[in-house]
Amino acid sequence: MLGLPDSIRGCLFDLDGVLTKTAKVHAAAWKEMFDGFLSERARRTGQPFVPFDPVTDYDEYVDGKPRADGTRSFLASRGIELPDGQEDDPPDAPTVYGLGNRKNEIVLRRIREDRAAGLPRAVVSSSTNCRDVLVAAGIEDLFDARIDGVVAEREHLRGKPAPDTFLAGARALGLRPPTAVVFEDALAGVAAGRAGGFGFVVGVDRVGQAEALKEHGADIVVTDLAELVDRP
Repeated sequence: MLGLPDSIRGCLFDLDGVLTKTAKVHAAAWKEMFDGFLSERARRTGQPFVPFDPVTDYDEYVDGKPRADGTRSFLASRGIELPDGQEDDPPDAPTVYGLGNRKNEIVLRRIREDRAAGLPRAVVSSSTNCRDVLVAAGIEDLFDARIDGVVAEREHLRGKPAPDTFLAGARALGLRPPTAVVFEDALAGVAAGRAGGFGFVVGVDRVGQAEALKEHGADIVVTDLAELVDRP
């Protein structure tokens, strides 16, 4: 799975430069929801089907907005008007809230499917604002544990390149280090993953330091986590 060793049973993600650059679950859910709606509408009206663009349309119309506002904004861009309906409309209701609830249902399904694959996830970050960042990115609910600056201070955990915070993340998931993978973009973070005896360390190269990441202990280096999906 994801090009990782078969022994891996959980994932430990750094925040800045890793998760906040590759949060694609919500964009994919918006696309699945809108494409279903648009294709059905095209079938009924005879108009051409133009799919939702998960980059351009997502950034322009839905990113950072409340679900209903994002739904209205994108529909308006296609000249489509729907009644708002009610907040508790079912996912199949032809309303703004209905479509929004359908999108939320898709997100939850994707999360359940991901968890069913057997890879629990923790965020490991020195930031004391970690939860706020996850909430703002819309990905807080994708993680089973969070080891952040608040936890590190409370539990007297040394910062990276010491492996303390990653080891705490593994414990929070009930995992031994050899069965967990570390995702990091910082040299100190990669070194922490190697020092902690983790089963696999993925370096995420954001600034052209692929060789340095490898020298500090990364098993592989990618520029985006999505690259792992295509690995054998």
